[in-house]
Amino acid sequence: MKLKTILGAVAIASALVAQAVTPVVKPGVEVLRDGGFEALRGKRVGLITNPTGVDNALRATVDILNDAPDVELVALFAPEHGVRGDVTAGAKVVDTTDPSTGVKVYSLYGSTRRPTAAMLRDVDAVVYDIQDNGCRSYTFISTMANAMEACAAQGKEFVVLDRPDPLGGTKVEGNKVDPGCESFVGALPIPYIYGLTPGELARMIVGEKMIKGAENLKLMVIPMEGWSRDMLFADTGMPWVLPSPHMPTPETALFYPATGIVGELDYLSIGVGYTLPFRTIAAPWVNSVELAVRLNGLKLPGMRFRPINYRPNYAFGKGTDMGGVEIFVTDFNKAPLTLIQFYAMQELAAMYPAHKPTATPARLQMFDKVTSRRLREAFFRRFHVADMESIWNEGVDDFRDRSRQYHLYE
Repeated sequence: MKLKTILGAVAIASALVAQAVTPVVKPGVEVLRDGGFEALRGKRVGLITNPTGVDNALRATVDILNDAPDVELVALFAPEHGVRGDVTAGAKVVDTTDPSTGVKVYSLYGSTRRPTAAMLRDVDAVVYDIQDNGCRSYTFISTMANAMEACAAQGKEFVVLDRPDPLGGTKVEGNKVDPGCESFVGALPIPYIYGLTPGELARMIVGEKMIKGAENLKLMVIPMEGWSRDMLFADTGMPWVLPSPHMPTPETALFYPATGIVGELDYLSIGVGYTLPFRTIAAPWVNSVELAVRLNGLKLPGMRFRPINYRPNYAFGKGTDMGGVEIFVTDFNKAPLTLIQFYAMQELAAMYPAHKPTATPARLQMFDKVTSRRLREAFFRRFHVADMESIWNEGVDDFRDRSRQYHLYE
């Protein structure tokens, strides 16, 4: 082959690769920057962020705001895992100083989970820039709601730099948190999958008065450019920075709602500790082939299951041989993501009556917080999805209708 032909082929291949990774969505931080930081000009700013707060060139929002003209970054607020992502899951975050900027870092995942009056004293506006995973139990939206309430009480502005919902903007599944059962994994009365971007959710929090003093909060959302509701994260072309240790890829976000709830019961492996976090359902006593046959036999729309056997390197079942299924989403729009784990529990209860969940009271309480006690009691009687499905779907249609007025994107 002639050199000219080879070089031409290389050039074409390189162009195709470049085209494949060119972002089609501009996150809020880039819109803010390209607009000359007008929304923050002349203000002292506090920033709630983590490693996912980056532009499409992977430059951190911390550094972008620190270098922004006529913007004074005076405080950083650290959610779970910390501003720079150097704190393990569930571990307390402590107050510190950011080594790159010298800015004070206040913990929102330690002795307090909301900014105090002292933390906000020298701040004019609090900016929020975190990539979420689209599920109610992921704690970043709880941090956002708490900070919004604190800003409302202290007369501070709240600015959301918007980012995609990796589950898109059309899928809604799961019941709202029961009144009186609010927690940090269920702080808002929204379905488990809520189908809103952080900016849209913030607008709904204010509009529906989900926080104290909502009517007093000065909220501004810097929208994305190029995002539409039918986009999953892979469609955006944006770089994915893992928002937590077991969310390594945007595809993982699709499986978190499919297994994360049953993971609270500590009787099945959901792939955490193996190479497929949230993508498996397995246990030492499970025949993988039989379980796959039974689940595929249910003909759940948009889903397929294959037998898998593995040995977790850490977490539940560490060092133990597991049998179970790997989950595949073949049609995201049709797949009943959150019900997958309940169907798996249903089939396992029929296959192995002696192996029903025997979680500790603390784990049952956590399960109730991410679902509801009513749902658990209904389901655990016979382990039939039909017994809990109506509870799980309560309010979904109403929420979908009410949330439309807060949409920023078509």
